Amino acid sequence: MLRGILLQELCFRARRIGNGQNADGRRGVRGSRDGAFPPLYLPPPRIWPTFPGYFFRIDRQRLSRRNAAMNTPTPQRRPHSRREFLKTSGTAIAASALAGVAIPHVHAAGSSLIQTALVGCGGRGTGAARDALQTSKLGPIKLVAMADVFENRLKGSHDVLKGQFASQVDVPDDRKHIGFDAYQRAMDQLKPGDIVILTTPLAFRWVQFTYAIQKGLNVFMEKPLTADGPTSRRMLKLSDAASAKNLKVGVGLMSRHSRALQELHKRIQDGEIGDIINMRGYRMHGPLGSAFSDKWPRNPTELLWQIQRFHSFLWASGGFYSDFYIHHIDHLCWMKNAWPVKAQGIGGRHYRDNKVDQNFDSYSVEYTFADGSKLYMDGRCIVGCNSIYSSYAHGSKGLAIVSKANDCGTPSSTYKGQNPDRANQIWTSTDTSNPYANEWEDLITAIRNDTPYNEAKRGVEASVVTSMGRMSAHTGQEITYDEFINSEHEYAPGADKFTNDSPAPLQADKDGIYPIPMPGICKKTEFPVKA
Repeated sequence: MLRGILLQELCFRARRIGNGQNADGRRGVRGSRDGAFPPLYLPPPRIWPTFPGYFFRIDRQRLSRRNAAMNTPTPQRRPHSRREFLKTSGTAIAASALAGVAIPHVHAAGSSLIQTALVGCGGRGTGAARDALQTSKLGPIKLVAMADVFENRLKGSHDVLKGQFASQVDVPDDRKHIGFDAYQRAMDQLKPGDIVILTTPLAFRWVQFTYAIQKGLNVFMEKPLTADGPTSRRMLKLSDAASAKNLKVGVGLMSRHSRALQELHKRIQDGEIGDIINMRGYRMHGPLGSAFSDKWPRNPTELLWQIQRFHSFLWASGGFYSDFYIHHIDHLCWMKNAWPVKAQGIGGRHYRDNKVDQNFDSYSVEYTFADGSKLYMDGRCIVGCNSIYSSYAHGSKGLAIVSKANDCGTPSSTYKGQNPDRANQIWTSTDTSNPYANEWEDLITAIRNDTPYNEAKRGVEASVVTSMGRMSAHTGQEITYDEFINSEHEYAPGADKFTNDSPAPLQADKDGIYPIPMPGICKKTEFPVKA
């Protein structure tokens, strides 16, 4: 046994990761991860120079040692009505998830095989499965089951993964599952302590997380986790249920696994730039993914088409505000160790022609923290405009460049004063390890060593903060954290009962037009809702 442990430690110290490929065979992995059930979207070659963040290169290099900062507990918000609501609300979901026997400690000392199942086989899921399989230096790991509602997506994902990880992908035809209940059949192939990867549109997150907990499975699930109040409350209860069963849960907010951002966080907490006064996040570029959509073409079904075009619909993604901007919002709140208490925002639709999606083209949201400090998040998806994709923290003594480019691009750096001149530079990061690989190595290490690991609560909180900013712009109202999380409008009720014949959660009018935000007119919900 000692020999095995020493061998594993040597493997851990020496591990390296290989170059990845996109689902279509080109080099690069996920980048901003803006695809899930639907096909992987890559911007056309003409815009690559202005949007390098969509291609996240995995370098062959030594991974840095694990940073103790990753184990820092999630910052807690002050007790308020949200806490009281959760304390007094029903526990039916948690009780259901906890039904059955306790889950034993498995995969001890990294000596046993971890099996994985992939639920959602688009670009996002394929990239996550690739990152999981690249942790094999920590111990044996295999992909043994796959699920999707689109057979061509599953086949394409399987072919890419099998081509790169032939010995680690063991998914015969009878373990390839198609349909809205396919997630159950895929998870049924696993044993307690294995891992399910959940990368479908967010409306299905609570449905699949519930079943994973019942099966005693560890989970990796993509961001965002929620887009409305009811599912946010539901997911918080499920997070508690997962912890009660000692399950490990990773969430695809990889900024917190960037070793450069971890060091920056420590420096900010140690006072290097003083007290944070305001922070800024920018993601401005041309249209991406499925953010803008023409009218439903009548084939496939409207529900399946909305899943394919998930960025276009709030029920499926929270719109591109939630799906694109959550990374900057999450890591800037982390730098301050707090979540904002309210938000006010503006936005608009321009040059839309016949597009029927629910998104604005541009957003500007001001978040306010309990101490009065601010976070400004600006986003835009318009061709021909200035491209900005970076984030900053301003303190009473200096400035930090948090993400130099993209979601969490290095190097991070700090400066005396508010001008990022080289003469004023205090520190710049040197670590260039891949945060997508880091998050998976951190999760696998926790599973094999049986250490507490549950990012679900923080993932929900980041989703709520992002959504309240989106809602403030869509309604033209100031929205508080508590107002959003306690709201009753659920965007995809009955998602656990969807079938191929189910109507889509959002219905178009007789002209094929969907309800869109109407700031100042529709003040209580993000779009007009029929009584």
